[in-house]
Amino acid sequence: MAEIKIEKKKQIWPWIITGLIILALLLYFRPFGDDDKNAEEQKETVSSTEANQPDLIEVAENNDTVVAYVNFVDESNSSMSLDHAYTNEAFSKLIAATEAMATEVGYDVQSDLDQVREYARMITIDPFETTHADNIRKADDMLTIVLQNIQKAKYPELVDEVTALQTAAESIQLGVLTLDQKDAVKNYFEKASDLLQKMN
Repeated sequence: MAEIKIEKKKQIWPWIITGLIILALLLYFRPFGDDDKNAEEQKETVSSTEANQPDLIEVAENNDTVVAYVNFVDESNSSMSLDHAYTNEAFSKLIAATEAMATEVGYDVQSDLDQVREYARMITIDPFETTHADNIRKADDMLTIVLQNIQKAKYPELVDEVTALQTAAESIQLGVLTLDQKDAVKNYFEKASDLLQKMN
């Protein structure tokens, strides 16, 4: 008679036990709160990366409209006269530069700037009108608020420049003839130029 070979079934229990031991070791060396720890580490990494990024002041916008306004203020030797040609042109360029910077940060300023344009237009209608300084002050106040909002949105380091601009606007006195406070009006345009140049 022929011998019948009986093969023993391979035991799978050793493999299951080995797998469980490996799984237990993995869980032992990886604490349950690890996901939270990883999330915290990632947040710290992101915040340290953000901290290492340069301020937006150092990122040049290089907007030509802003450059045109800054150059106008720097190079202008025009004196203020009854026709307010200098003031009107300065407003025109400042409005355009402010609008350009607002566009850079996605800030809608159209209605405010339309009102400023109206105030600027009013100073050219009647050269003998005695309320020009009032209109200039109203325009300056509105422009200052717009520029401050742009500064808060994108240029947090320019607080001092905005404060200087507010002070310059407040120094233009209501009820006083513009030609009696030419320096204050020009100073406002210069402070706006400083701020816009740093934003740009």
